[in-house]
Amino acid sequence: MKSIPRRHFIRTTSATAIAAPTIIPAHVLGKDAPSNRITVGFIGTGGHGTGWNLPAYLSNADARILAACDPDDGRANHAKGIIDRKYGNKDCATTRDFREVLAREDIDAVMISTPDHWHTLMSVMAIRAGKDVQCEKPTLTINEGKLLIDTVRKHNRVFQTSTEDRSVPVYHRMAELVRNGRIGKLQRIEVILPKQPGRPGDPTPQPVPKGFDYDMWLGPAPEAPYTKDRVLFDFRWISDYSGGVICDWGTHLFDTAQWGNDTERSGPVEVEATGSRWEGGLFDTVNEYDVTYRYANGVTMTCRPGNPSIKFIGSEGWVGNTGWRAPLQASSRDILESKIGPGETRLFTNPKGEHRNFLDCVKSRQDPYFPVDIGHRVSTVCHLANIAIDRGRKLKWNPEKEVFIGDDQANEMCRIRPGRGEWKLG
Repeated sequence: MKSIPRRHFIRTTSATAIAAPTIIPAHVLGKDAPSNRITVGFIGTGGHGTGWNLPAYLSNADARILAACDPDDGRANHAKGIIDRKYGNKDCATTRDFREVLAREDIDAVMISTPDHWHTLMSVMAIRAGKDVQCEKPTLTINEGKLLIDTVRKHNRVFQTSTEDRSVPVYHRMAELVRNGRIGKLQRIEVILPKQPGRPGDPTPQPVPKGFDYDMWLGPAPEAPYTKDRVLFDFRWISDYSGGVICDWGTHLFDTAQWGNDTERSGPVEVEATGSRWEGGLFDTVNEYDVTYRYANGVTMTCRPGNPSIKFIGSEGWVGNTGWRAPLQASSRDILESKIGPGETRLFTNPKGEHRNFLDCVKSRQDPYFPVDIGHRVSTVCHLANIAIDRGRKLKWNPEKEVFIGDDQANEMCRIRPGRGEWKLG
């Protein structure tokens, strides 16, 4: 049976059911029937889009990908090839302009896998177009995240901040151990992020490759000459498009830290940091960093470069790991082998990952395990570090009002950026 878009199926079957009785095959009424499928548009089909997000969606039979969008024709066509081979047809549409995806009434949700400077603008436009959204992290500024929350809640859409951490057993396990007092009273959290990149970047202008809509790639970012180090993976190290390594990696490990600290809907009250930014090349995000946060509950969190790791230290022991997704470690075997009882705190997760969780929530209309407001709070922790490094002084933060206390310049750094041409948030 040829794939039938979910909304079209509902319209046509309701219209024809009155006309005559029909013998309906079982596969049409089952859990993977066209009427139960969630139709998806993919926006951004680079390495993470096709290497991580696309296989996850294609492995879920109740999702159907109808479109692949990327300003690079080669990448969009590569994604189309993967999708069409999976479905055994040639139906997947391609486009350079994501607005064509948002305009399609037969698409229920979008997966956004773009550079950071597009995350909030695309998400807001998708939500206003009636789509549910799964979007890569992080936001570009603190006030962007506040606008995104308002938009999601106003339009009652499902939004998943797309990271796998809450479904990774080692991070879920350590957060539950901490929340249930297995290390006593939490005192300190040590977060280690990588030191990236390893070079300053080449700013030499180059011809725009054929088949690449560079103006669309820039979108709301300032006009700038094309160079290969500006796009693809390396956009992360340029402040017009991202917040550097602290935002890229911090959104992962700071989430586990906030989860274990029970501050996932709040944040620190103070931050101080030293560091420097890349100079003499294309890249300008933070290079060196040493950050200390303090929370109202007395917990201190530090962040330094090295092997990506996290450690919770309490009055009666510690728990953590050394290395990304590395095995759980603790100060005692009793902590490692501890069981979380039925009356204790159990943290919401989905072992099948963020994509499966999102699809389930599109159906149930419940918040996913990493909803928009928690994602915003984690991005905020990252932005606080960058702002503190730039200000060069200890900053006091009010997590309820989400403003710096007594520092107008720091508050100005939270703003939504103006946007270029037609690409403006508001």
